[in-house]
Amino acid sequence: MSYHHYGIDPALVERVKFKMKNPEIKERIKMLLQGVTKADLQNHTKVTRLIGLAAGILGEKLSGSQTTQILQFILAQKIDPSNAFHLIKLWSMFR
Repeated sequence: MSYHHYGIDPALVERVKFKMKNPEIKERIKMLLQGVTKADLQNHTKVTRLIGLAAGILGEKLSGSQTTQILQFILAQKIDPSNAFHLIKLWSMFR
């Protein structure tokens, strides 16, 4: 299911995609997510914390509802960072 179904603003997604082209920001996000497991990405508290930290790195101020929408999207995807198919599927959603 696309992020649109969760009410995530396409303009926010485009801003994040643009900012991720900056090598410094991309490295900081990669460091943030290093060692994150599938279990971590199914843990409400850990995902909420990661969203907040990522938003800070990206310089995005998220409202409570935006954070909840992103949280619901991430939990619903059941992402396994060690599964290449999951990563390819996510990448194709945001190209």
